[in-house]
Amino acid sequence: MTSGLYTGPLLVLLCLLHASEEACPSICLCVSDTVSCSSSGLTKLPVSLPSFSVTLDLSHNHLSWLGAASFNRMPRLENLRLAHNQLSSLGYGVFTNASGLRNLDLSSNKLHMVEQHYFQGLWRLEELLLYNNKIAQVEAGTLSGLSSLKKAYFSLNQITHFPFFSIRDHSHPFLTMLDLSSNRMTRLPWEDVKALPGLVQRGLYLHNNSLLCDCSMYSVFWHWDLRGYDSLKDFTDEHICTIYGDPRAPIRFLRHNRFFHNCTVEKAVSQPVTVFLSNVLVSEGQRVRLDCQTSLSSTDLSFTWLSPSKGYINQASINDTLISLFPNGTLEIQAAKVNDSGLYVCTAVDIKQALNATREVNVTVVLPAAETFNTGYTTLLGCVVTMVFILMYLYLTPCRCSCCKQPKHPVIPIATYDPSTLTSVFSQSSRDQPKIQANKHVAFMEPMMRDAGTEWTPES
Repeated sequence: MTSGLYTGPLLVLLCLLHASEEACPSICLCVSDTVSCSSSGLTKLPVSLPSFSVTLDLSHNHLSWLGAASFNRMPRLENLRLAHNQLSSLGYGVFTNASGLRNLDLSSNKLHMVEQHYFQGLWRLEELLLYNNKIAQVEAGTLSGLSSLKKAYFSLNQITHFPFFSIRDHSHPFLTMLDLSSNRMTRLPWEDVKALPGLVQRGLYLHNNSLLCDCSMYSVFWHWDLRGYDSLKDFTDEHICTIYGDPRAPIRFLRHNRFFHNCTVEKAVSQPVTVFLSNVLVSEGQRVRLDCQTSLSSTDLSFTWLSPSKGYINQASINDTLISLFPNGTLEIQAAKVNDSGLYVCTAVDIKQALNATREVNVTVVLPAAETFNTGYTTLLGCVVTMVFILMYLYLTPCRCSCCKQPKHPVIPIATYDPSTLTSVFSQSSRDQPKIQANKHVAFMEPMMRDAGTEWTPES
């Protein structure tokens, strides 16, 4: 009977250990929520992958195909690394039930085309790495559903055309990096490029492409260079264009612009960004409105705010009922908090004229005046009052001078200290016994109980 009690839990424990061993393939390493099958010689996915995986590393293998629902049993998957494999295409519904993916690395494979269905359902995807493939074409709707995308890397491919028109503020509000460097683009749809959101233009990398030297191309890059975009400053010498398409005559047009002296740079492009500064002081809990007044006079403007606590705010990204963005660009915070303090930057964009301007508002949220008094001044006032009472206690006690001595207690004649009387009391002589006995209680016991602590002075 006793052995059966111990055998049951032991079997359950062995079953759990066995199940955990089966969940992690023998050729992989499983640590916490990370599964690494890198450099394992895989030609196809393992039959069973742990469903608890958050990070799955399948890089440096020989995978050539991914079929439908390849990761459907991994609902917690956020990071998937498939770099350095032999993938030439992806099947339909590869990422079914893997909508939690945030980082997808498909770099250094053999993809020839990025088709529209590749990334369907990955609305949480933030980073997409497709560099160092053989991509020649990116279909128009490829990035349409990736509303959380922040960075996309397409460099080191063979791309000749890219669907810039599919990227807008409402479709990609968080996109700040689009790397198309080291491809084979010669002509770009410059009107679509100029219509890109300001953040995308700032993070657009086009160096090491054999662009044709013309005035429309130069005016866009001149405009970006005027604004000091890092994509141009960091790769000045890698921005080249070819005269009449002849690859033997490349020009580093950001350093040598003599070829473009006859070009008329658009007036709208030549205007620098105008920044308006202001400061706002508000008490906690109050409503605050931040306007976006800039130098742009057009009525057809789009507005984006950058806040210190909530990041980028526009009409498409607002999901907080305490924040409102009005059509004129005014940002309203219903009840300001101390952690809302900081620098707020509003960017107004005139898409038609390819202009934008910026307004910066430094917001300081302080505690209400009453609360400030209770915490600071009340403490100081309490200290002062305490000191006053201490001084009153020390110096305003009953007068100790000779003119206002306290009256002495009435002296009971029989309570005097007389050695002879004391001797007669203890000796209990028959001669004084009746008198002593009558006064014994009054002289020695009663004063000790009533006037404890009073000082007796011997009388002569």
